[in-house]
Amino acid sequence: MSKIHASAVVEKGAKIADDVEIGPFCHIGANVELARGVKLESHVVIGGHTRIGENTHIWPFACLGQQPQDLKFRGEKSRLEIGKNNRIREYVTMNLGTEGGGMLTKIGNDGLFMSNVHIAHDCRVGDNVIMAVSATLAGHVEVGDFAVLGGLTAVHQFVKIGHHAMIGGMSGIENDVIPYGNAFGERAWLNGLNLVGLKRRGFEKEQINTLRNAFKAIFANEGNLSDRVEAAKNEYKNSGPVMEIIEFITKDSSRALCQPKKVEA
Repeated sequence: MSKIHASAVVEKGAKIADDVEIGPFCHIGANVELARGVKLESHVVIGGHTRIGENTHIWPFACLGQQPQDLKFRGEKSRLEIGKNNRIREYVTMNLGTEGGGMLTKIGNDGLFMSNVHIAHDCRVGDNVIMAVSATLAGHVEVGDFAVLGGLTAVHQFVKIGHHAMIGGMSGIENDVIPYGNAFGERAWLNGLNLVGLKRRGFEKEQINTLRNAFKAIFANEGNLSDRVEAAKNEYKNSGPVMEIIEFITKDSSRALCQPKKVEA
């Protein structure tokens, strides 16, 4: 049976699973759905058409499913979907989607969103993502699985961050960051590959060496980028991770590609 504190407000129509815990002074809107095992500490506010998946734990003063901070929003019945096993810390904000972005903001599973994180309208965040303190996503940003965003990072609208990418703290991300990439800087540049993350996640030494060689071929060899990408596509066609990078680079995007200042030999 759900454990709901006497001071919490749960509006009529909200769907609350049997074993949900709702702490003091929380406010749950009429169109909210909380799946099994969800736990809300005190002072959590959840509104809009929002669904939160199993075993997600939300700390005080998080504010989820509120109106987007977008002047084009006209009250459309957009949604926020948050997956299972997420940890959402103090003062996190995640907004609803908008008509211009598919009506949906979507968060995957097993993420850690530290205090003061902001995820704006129409973002798509994958599984096992870590966003450190005060990292922020503008509207329509895509973040791949296992990406890590350092503290105080700000990501420009419509940017795509590939899976397994690492963004250093206090970075401004204006352009797309390749899968497995490591980006850093006030106006971020690509600083090689996320080698530490690859090792931690069990990538084999041969895979990592192939990725390093392909990175140099794509970003350091002679010729323009499209020629280098085409050459790497032929040379590394049997490497799944390299082909993921190439597919990312060649896919249409409204943002430019984050590139290195230089590549070490």
